[in-house]
Amino acid sequence: MHLERLIAVMEIVAVAGRPVSAIEVQKATGLPKPTCYRLLQTLQDQGLVEAPAGDGRVIIGERLIRIALLGKSDVDVRRAAAPLLKAAAVQFNETVFLSRFRNSQVEIIHVETPDDPARAYIHPGLGVRPMHACSCSKAIAAFAEPQFQDCIIGGTLKAYTEHTKTTEEELRADFARILERGFADCDQEIDLGIASVAAPVSIGNIGATFSVGAVGPIRRFGQDQRKAFGEKLIELASRVSGAIQLCNVAEV
Repeated sequence: MHLERLIAVMEIVAVAGRPVSAIEVQKATGLPKPTCYRLLQTLQDQGLVEAPAGDGRVIIGERLIRIALLGKSDVDVRRAAAPLLKAAAVQFNETVFLSRFRNSQVEIIHVETPDDPARAYIHPGLGVRPMHACSCSKAIAAFAEPQFQDCIIGGTLKAYTEHTKTTEEELRADFARILERGFADCDQEIDLGIASVAAPVSIGNIGATFSVGAVGPIRRFGQDQRKAFGEKLIELASRVSGAIQLCNVAEV
């Protein structure tokens, strides 16, 4: 019975789409006021709901969003993000991709390409990417806990090309640069002639769980072009974050 009541309260908060007061929750559920207040306090203590304005009105909490996100399949995430990625690919006239962090790895899970039939473009493929040598991975790693960065640096740092960063000094400097700029780039670190840029997609206070990126030939991805792409990808990442969060909250 206690669990059923907790779930009922969470459902009311989730479907409201705005901060709701204890009185509103009590009226919607029909629970006694003391019981309703106790349930809301329990949910707040566990991070399942939170009162961001400090006025007692609550919204779905970060912990519940995290739980929903962990259960969200790649298909669901791609469905939420694909229209934004496709629009960006058409706007940039370059390949745009979405990556996901899980199990201490970063995988590219979706790719959108330009519509221009005369355009030669790069397809990055799908699957796991090296944590030290790909923009999509570094964009996430740079915003992760220092302990996780230590694990990357302490691991096997394979040199894919002469441009791959394989020393602690190089990687720590790269992570610091990514934090300052808000985006990561890969200048021929995996394949000669190919460069990419990526920005982290932060989900509330959970952190950078995804990244969005663009990839193309180095002749179109020089230093100045990568900077311009990076700034655009930061904006795109914000919109993708909103789409994923709305998808999660709507289905909690």
